[in-house]
Amino acid sequence: MDILRLPADEAAVRRYIEDLWLPYNRELEAIVDHFALVDDVDLVTEELEWRLDRHEAKSYRAWVAVEGSHDENNHITADIDSDFVGFITTDIDESSSVFDRPDRLVVCDIYVRKPYRGTGLANDLIERAKARAREQECANLTLDVDVDNERAIAFYEKLGFEPLRQTLTTSVDG
Repeated sequence: MDILRLPADEAAVRRYIEDLWLPYNRELEAIVDHFALVDDVDLVTEELEWRLDRHEAKSYRAWVAVEGSHDENNHITADIDSDFVGFITTDIDESSSVFDRPDRLVVCDIYVRKPYRGTGLANDLIERAKARAREQECANLTLDVDVDNERAIAFYEKLGFEPLRQTLTTSVDG
């Protein structure tokens, strides 16, 4: 299994969305009370446009765990004969010079397909994010997790993540 950077290639990103991003978000819908995808748009097309724009940011990276063959340069293409089995996305949270805190690397999303859970792949994806944090001289790796996602919380705590703050949300209409 290889963990490869997802290129800003429309066909590869479309495959990533169809094979990983959409199943990940469908699972979140099932376990997180306040999480839902919209019903009235083509989710793949809408996410594709947004995701390609996101790839333009220097601070953003996406990696895909690939089982099977890929091209000789370790590039992901839409037509490679392999399975996309997990992913991790990260972004750099730069600190303003007025704050006494280092830059942080934020794990935006991490997902492993069910047949590959418990194989160590999620640990490998987190290690990839930690390597990027070191490359970018970020002292911390952070992430947000929904309070309803107890399995994810237990996993992150097992890896040494600790809660630093609590996010509170309210409706502006009520």
